[in-house]
Amino acid sequence: MVNRIIEKFVIAYGWICCIILFGAVVSIIGFLIVKGACAINMSLIFGDTDPVDALLLRKQVFEGLFPAITGTISLVILSVSLAVPVGVAAGIYMAEYGNRIIKQFFSVIFDILAGIPSIVIGLFGFSVAIFLHKYFSERIYPCLLISGLSLAFLVLPYIVRTTQVSLESISDEIRLTAPALGATKLQNIIYVLIPQSLSGIVSGVVLAIGRCAEDTAVIMLTGVVATAGVPKSLLSSYEALPFYIYYISSQYSDKNELMTGYGAAIILLVICSLFFFTAFIIKRSLSNQALYRF
Repeated sequence: MVNRIIEKFVIAYGWICCIILFGAVVSIIGFLIVKGACAINMSLIFGDTDPVDALLLRKQVFEGLFPAITGTISLVILSVSLAVPVGVAAGIYMAEYGNRIIKQFFSVIFDILAGIPSIVIGLFGFSVAIFLHKYFSERIYPCLLISGLSLAFLVLPYIVRTTQVSLESISDEIRLTAPALGATKLQNIIYVLIPQSLSGIVSGVVLAIGRCAEDTAVIMLTGVVATAGVPKSLLSSYEALPFYIYYISSQYSDKNELMTGYGAAIILLVICSLFFFTAFIIKRSLSNQALYRF
């Protein structure tokens, strides 16, 4: 009798927590939509510049969010492109090749990295930029490349951990089938284990995308500025939506300016949603190709 009461209490508690979390997400998104939907228009994105000229990079946009949008997309793509290959490879090594001592040592290292505040990563990236400027080339300043490397370093532990846990959670029945049929360890990893663990790996990538898209502390110290236009190279300064939202919310002069901050937050959510959707589409495509190629 007592066990049944405890079980019902746990189930009810779980439902209440789910409702609270769902309500919090709906409330936040609803608040942004109510506050910022009226501010979203073509002039918010392109200002006084013709959209075609802006998209074709014929004219620079000064009063719109288009440079910040392109800077944010470039930053996320660069950071994730740098972090995913290294993180997935490290996770595979930790799960499939490392011995007990190596796993324990690097587990501590990655846990420490995951707990480092983003402002410390930003200071590290800023120090790297100063070092490169002083000893290698005076053309190197805080820029898009430094920001991308810093954010990749920030999200690397999440990708490593999700990859490792996903691979280690595969059952022995699946893990031993291919070797029993004569496959090598590398073939087993590529053709069996990775396709089976893609859901967990993609979850880590999605987490990395969200962290790269929203982090402000890192990019404030490593290259983002208020006005830079569309980034022309990896060594140029850039604009980004998180930084725009930060300084508008802290330095707005009137209500209309604050509304543009809400509009920028909605655009940032849309960009993140598109990245998430793209990641899941890629995961499904890779899963189908790997598991059903025959």
